[in-house]
Amino acid sequence: MNEGEAIMVPARMLNEYVYCPRLCYLEFVQGEWKDSNDTEEGNYTHRRVDREKGKVGEERFEATSVSMESREEGISCRMDLLRGDDGEAIPVDYKKGDAPDLPEGAWEADRVQLCAQVIVIRANGMACRGGFVYYAGSKKKVWVEGDGHLVSRTREVLRSVRAMVAQGSIPSPLVFSRKCEKCSLASICLPDEINALNGVDGELRRLYPSRDDAIPVYVTGDGASIHIKAGRLEIIREGGTSSVPLNDISQLSLYGNVRITASVISEMLDRGIPILHLSYGGWYKGCTTGSNHKNVELRMAQYKAAMDEQRALDISKMMISGKIRNCRTMLRRNDNDLPKEILSKMGRLAESVLIADSQSSLLGIEGAAAQQYFGRFNSMLKTDSEFHMEGRNKRPPSDPINAVLSYLYGILAKEVFVTLNSVGFDPYLGFYHRPRYGKPALALDLMEEFRPIIADSTAITLFNNGEVKKIDFVDIGAGVSMRKEAKRTMIRGYERRMNTEIIHPLFEYRITYRRVLEVQARLLARHVQGEVREYTSFCTR
Repeated sequence: MNEGEAIMVPARMLNEYVYCPRLCYLEFVQGEWKDSNDTEEGNYTHRRVDREKGKVGEERFEATSVSMESREEGISCRMDLLRGDDGEAIPVDYKKGDAPDLPEGAWEADRVQLCAQVIVIRANGMACRGGFVYYAGSKKKVWVEGDGHLVSRTREVLRSVRAMVAQGSIPSPLVFSRKCEKCSLASICLPDEINALNGVDGELRRLYPSRDDAIPVYVTGDGASIHIKAGRLEIIREGGTSSVPLNDISQLSLYGNVRITASVISEMLDRGIPILHLSYGGWYKGCTTGSNHKNVELRMAQYKAAMDEQRALDISKMMISGKIRNCRTMLRRNDNDLPKEILSKMGRLAESVLIADSQSSLLGIEGAAAQQYFGRFNSMLKTDSEFHMEGRNKRPPSDPINAVLSYLYGILAKEVFVTLNSVGFDPYLGFYHRPRYGKPALALDLMEEFRPIIADSTAITLFNNGEVKKIDFVDIGAGVSMRKEAKRTMIRGYERRMNTEIIHPLFEYRITYRRVLEVQARLLARHVQGEVREYTSFCTR
């Protein structure tokens, strides 16, 4: 926002600022939000006062969910409950927790929010001495006097919020604060991770679940149709019908000719669930989503960084170095006959990436590493494997191994696309892959470091466990194609890998690969916006 532009600040944002300026910025400026058990409990506490009821203005009245603002003060608010008694208005603000053991009887953030409501009521011509904060946890109603001292403090907070918005720079995270432990935006804010990367000492905590309970839904095969029935997504195929609760879905991926009703699309948009469209062979085509993420600041920073050749190169180098290191780790883990000189060469290539002086030299180093890596790919399969590849090839893949890799890369690309989109990036503008119509360049960038440890690892496991066989593939003359059931096997193997919990190599907490993708996307966002000096790629141990 421009400094001269009038900023209407919601009273709730004053509460957030007192609690944590960074939280206020994430919600108010960047439009971030994420429900948690605490926010759901808060919604339940407010269930009786969230519906507009009653009329304000009579001598005696009681109204719920009352919206009011003061242009002069620059404050807007929605009061849970507003009572009128003998010409005096009394707001009541509902809070889910317990009343604190403080002389004032209420938290400062709650008193400031209540006082902002008092200021707005007075600005609208009604008498108001103060109001109540009702703490549902302890069933206690605390009187807050709207006196001169609290009014001055509230206006001071209001000025600070406006200054923060005008400056356009996100405040630093709290330093290993207890406040972060129940914050619903911890997985977006990443306070401990940001502090650790910036050299702040402290015990790093995992402040969000290691895994996401919502699951991706994949619909493969021609002729399938999708409907909604009784709060469930119903999938009708020739072989039968299956269904999944709408609340359990994180994304919907459609492969090939799948019919989907307008009511399903509308429901997915309302719930913020992306619908991914892929070809029958797994090539990503596009995504149906609701309104774009509100974080315009991030996209502006992304465009600026992408147009800066040196910044784009620096980010690219970290991503490709991470990819080569992860390829080296895959060879070390799975190739029992790996010559030491190849291991050493892969290490040197990963180091030489960091001193590359152009995108073209970076491409050359990546190509040399890929030649070494895929030259040993057969050696990572069991010695009695019936499968063999002659280097990496695609469109169409010439052998079953390449067919499986291409299919898995397609799944991973759409996964990264969805993750970047949810963070607020433009997935089509990258730093390493050049922009081209319809090409999700940034998704291809970020997936580089994850190709070996997610897609390649899944392929090796599927082949070595005998989950795919020669009969699963069809020679189509120009190349090799997979049968329908083989594709479902690929998806099952991929989901197993994504839901695998590992110890994060930097932050040392347990986390699934699906969560790792989100953390990396958010760390990339923090770097692009200048909060973290360097983007750190994810390198498995």
